[in-house]
Amino acid sequence: MSKIEKISIEEILEKAKSYIEDEEQLAIIKKAYLFALEKHDGQYRKSGEAYIYHPMNVALILISIYADYETISAGLLHDVLEDCDCTVEEMQEEFGPVITKLVQGVTKLSKIHFSTENEYLIDYYKKIIVGMSEDVRVIIVKLADRLHNMRTLWAIPEDRQKVKSHEALDILAPIAHHLGIHKIKSELEDLSLRYLKPDVFYDIAEKLNKTKLERDKTVYDMQTEVSDLLSEHHIPHEIKGRSKSIYSIYNKMDKGKKFSDIFDLLALRILVNTEQECYLALGLIHSKFRPLPKRFKDYIAMPKPNMYQSLHTTVFGIDGMLFEIQIRTYDMDEVAENGIASHWAYKENGGSNSQANLQNTTEQKLQFFKSIIDLSHDKMSSEDFVNSVKDEVLNNNIYVFTPKGDVMELPKGSTPLDFAYHIHTKVGETTVGAIVNNNIVPLNYELKNNDIVKINTNKNSTPSKEWINMVKSTAARNKIKSFFTKNDREIYIERGKYALEKELRKRKYSFSDFINDENVKKICESIKVDDLDEIYLSIGNGKATVGNVINTIYKDDELPAPKVVKVPKKYVDADIVVSGIDKVKVNLANCCNPVYGDPIIGYITKGNGISVHRLNCHNLETIGDRTLEVAWNSNTNKRYLTCLLVYATDNENHMLDIVQSASIINVGVDEIKTINREDKAIYELNCYVTSVDHLNKLMVALNKNKYIEKVERAIK
Repeated sequence: MSKIEKISIEEILEKAKSYIEDEEQLAIIKKAYLFALEKHDGQYRKSGEAYIYHPMNVALILISIYADYETISAGLLHDVLEDCDCTVEEMQEEFGPVITKLVQGVTKLSKIHFSTENEYLIDYYKKIIVGMSEDVRVIIVKLADRLHNMRTLWAIPEDRQKVKSHEALDILAPIAHHLGIHKIKSELEDLSLRYLKPDVFYDIAEKLNKTKLERDKTVYDMQTEVSDLLSEHHIPHEIKGRSKSIYSIYNKMDKGKKFSDIFDLLALRILVNTEQECYLALGLIHSKFRPLPKRFKDYIAMPKPNMYQSLHTTVFGIDGMLFEIQIRTYDMDEVAENGIASHWAYKENGGSNSQANLQNTTEQKLQFFKSIIDLSHDKMSSEDFVNSVKDEVLNNNIYVFTPKGDVMELPKGSTPLDFAYHIHTKVGETTVGAIVNNNIVPLNYELKNNDIVKINTNKNSTPSKEWINMVKSTAARNKIKSFFTKNDREIYIERGKYALEKELRKRKYSFSDFINDENVKKICESIKVDDLDEIYLSIGNGKATVGNVINTIYKDDELPAPKVVKVPKKYVDADIVVSGIDKVKVNLANCCNPVYGDPIIGYITKGNGISVHRLNCHNLETIGDRTLEVAWNSNTNKRYLTCLLVYATDNENHMLDIVQSASIINVGVDEIKTINREDKAIYELNCYVTSVDHLNKLMVALNKNKYIEKVERAIK
């Protein structure tokens, strides 16, 4: 059980004065405390203390990361709207729109309760991201609120402890990390581990305590030597012994490392005044203490996307012990520990240019999270949404560079295509190749930390559908899908309009008479769409048939639907069932090549059984009355030969592409030939399909190629 800290408003104001000089701002903080004190009067927490101590502790946490006066005030007031007799109007009158909006944002986050984990995570992420897109300070108050709740988690039942710890570890700690607030991230992780795996937590804590005296002496001796070295070369500095968090030790042990093999248990952090002094200090340390190979990282020249800057090196120090040493300026240390929150404390003093830089930095940092909000517009299952967000936020990320040295943060497993789309959608869409570390690589190459990536583009190039399976980031995948959705829509609309016009001409109807406002409204109601383009789209993508659309207006001209019947097993091999006849010779007509699912009719030939035609075959006009009813056998699973005419927009040879398009969807090509090649080529494609649906898929696939003008079934 943790000790309950009894703090006073005087203590809060004294700590805030260390960086907030404006008396009016300090007065607003005090006013927020008095307002909260009045509203929370008589309320107590499960830990036993008066409720007001919770918002006061939240305010102290916010002050420790140098949050501005509005954020601190919102921290003091964050539970007033939810738990007390207070209206939004009353708060706005007392504290203005900015502080009230911050409190409202935190209140919205606090109201989320769902029955299943997936639903819970979906809405939690969405609310957090929306909150951050409005004002990132909402999330900072939420992080401080949860940190204090974690400090007093012993007061709630064990099952709730684990739920809250999972939430802190899986959602809030990663957000604190991406916002660069190391203080909060580290403590949230340690406290979560304490409740999720208490045995592991206390085992590591005990090992640390056992070696504490020995470590402290070694660190002190090393600190003295390094300090003397820097002083000798006139570099003003401050040195801190840096403690390793229990959770980070657990992470390394969980990956198979022994406790004794964790290098950075012994660590120093050196603070200097300038960037130049960072490199001077590094050179001096390396000249006296031998560095461990491959353990040097320069995050000053190449900062992390969360603004973290520091030099990291591991050296053989006192008695050959390994020390991890971090070297940074005081300003870099403030950003590393307190993250984005600290910038609001100084924005008033920096003028418009400083504020513009802050806004730019904030936008860059939040872009990582904002991209995920696009998921809410996609029809994804709960599981897919959660997996996507976890991939984007919780997994390890990699850091790669543009040729100019700018850092890009991408999910682990990303490819050059992820990189290209991260730069700009247009760059992604026109990508034709990639060069990584001066070597040409395929577009599905898996990028690694510190890769330098150059994207080659061609303004006439467009994405390939295969790219969807080659990218890792959700944002890139959504952009590729969006490109094809838009393209497919345009193709389907054009194809649907063409099919409708053709069928109306065949039935001797005027297209302009058919497409009037009244008819369009009737058709929209019938097939449940919104406008004329949606009618064309439904015809083009096969959701509605041309016959049904026309028959909505001209009911007397209705074509019969294809008949499919179940037959006894003894006829399982027969494709066509003839009404009233058990066994008869049946042939599929070569002129129109009916396939399973087509509306069909039988024609009694002289000496060659029954010939089956598609109902719209023009050869039926000369047949007379020698027809009879036939139906497809539902037991059939054969492939049927059919013929397509493929009209190209140029006279280039596209035969190989057409055959490949057919093969991808398992259509067997019997023959393809060019029947005309003047300005535009026309190809005759004879192929085997299982049904009308299978054939329609082929026609859609072919129409997606830019060089295809149209595709239609042939009737000879």
